[in-house]
Amino acid sequence: MSRKRVLFLCTGNSARSQMAEALVNHLSGDQWIAFSAGVEPAARVHPLAVQAMTEIGIDISAQRSKPVDAFRGQSFDVVITLCGHAAETCPLWLGGGLRLHIGFSDPAAATGSDDERLAVFRQVRDEIRERVIAALEQVQSLQREEGSHAAREF
Repeated sequence: MSRKRVLFLCTGNSARSQMAEALVNHLSGDQWIAFSAGVEPAARVHPLAVQAMTEIGIDISAQRSKPVDAFRGQSFDVVITLCGHAAETCPLWLGGGLRLHIGFSDPAAATGSDDERLAVFRQVRDEIRERVIAALEQVQSLQREEGSHAAREF
């Protein structure tokens, strides 16, 4: 069975989409190969995203922010926007595939002490792990049942 391809889109590709890419590749890598990009890529992956992922045994320190244009012309089975800005900026993915929006708050916008901000990154990481993995499992189930490629929200 060949792995399905999923692309995660976010504004900066510095936190949410990076964590989603790594979580899917780590937890569901036998079924999915994940990629991520940003509509306005940041200069780097957020250090607190790196720390939050390291805490669960996933190293994203070598990952880099990538522009969405780097993936133009490639096909994906699923394209998932993780923030409202990316969903509005990329209303149509021309590479085909199912398009989903699964929104999460921006952990990079968190304020407070380093510990308080890290707690927000952990919370978003855990929400991504729960909701994205469940959505991909549901997509596989729906596609097996009906061959569906309709847009949905999860």
